[in-house]
Amino acid sequence: MSDPEHGVSLNAIYQARRRIAGQVVRTPLVRSPALSRRFEAEILLKLETCQPTGAFKLRGATNMIAALIERHGRESLAAGVTTASTGNHGRAVAYAAARLGVPAVICLSRLVPQNKVAAIEALGAEVRRVGRSQDEAFSEVERLVGEQGMTPIPPFDDPWIAAGQGTIGLELMEEEPELDRVIVGLSGGGLLGGIGAAVKAIRPATRVTGVSLSQGAAMSASLQAGRPVEVEEVESLADSLGGGIGRGNRCTLALVREVMDDHLQVSEAAIARAMVDILEHEKLLVEGAAAVGLAALAEHGLDVRGQTIALILSGNGVSLATFDQARRLAGR
Repeated sequence: MSDPEHGVSLNAIYQARRRIAGQVVRTPLVRSPALSRRFEAEILLKLETCQPTGAFKLRGATNMIAALIERHGRESLAAGVTTASTGNHGRAVAYAAARLGVPAVICLSRLVPQNKVAAIEALGAEVRRVGRSQDEAFSEVERLVGEQGMTPIPPFDDPWIAAGQGTIGLELMEEEPELDRVIVGLSGGGLLGGIGAAVKAIRPATRVTGVSLSQGAAMSASLQAGRPVEVEEVESLADSLGGGIGRGNRCTLALVREVMDDHLQVSEAAIARAMVDILEHEKLLVEGAAAVGLAALAEHGLDVRGQTIALILSGNGVSLATFDQARRLAGR
């Protein structure tokens, strides 16, 4: 069988797992007694918070860099890799590049706090600070690619990136082959698309549910329009679910359209309550994007009684100040 148009086949995901072995953690899948009682279901938590960089992004970044080395040789990356990201993707590229022996430059605006800069530098990457916006940081990436021959590592819209994230789906199905539903945060589509591609290939009956913000849900708007559309970004506790899908999206829009069964949007209050609940009951401090699965279950009153449900706790990149904001919004 040939690869699908978007390039994320089950074989591609198995190849990704081979490449990232030894570089990325096979994360725990744990049952939540408290949530299982609350929803009268088996609620399982996939702890991507246990990755060395604290988030799932390490899978895709590692797979892409390793695939480029495998296909074109290490010398093809002698000039290095580059990206623009203030959060989980930037840390993932920095970490993966260092482990695979490739130079990395992470482009950030001058407005990015010094603690985030230091965290990326500690992983071995060079930080290039330019301008006063993320757009200017992306322009620097384009300059480094065009003038210095560096290789860009996109945050989501690439088959290798999505296949790397899809290794989560393999792990889910190996541990819970009768899984009824997986609930995944949805932004650019790399995480949901990759997981969905693996899950649907192995067990088509498993439902794949995407969760977006109540405002600024670019992927949802793009699916409705049948093409990439831009939406106004809004501030959110789940800030990593903001942003667009790229006007030239070539992979994840088609992938999400193929594998997602249903889509829910959640309010800031629901995200806040879910973040606090996860800390109180699971003793896990997670970012807003990691809590949206629980937020959707609670806010939409999904009837999952008797089912086995997996929630993807995608990352732990949250400051105490942001968590305090969530606690106040949740009324705790």
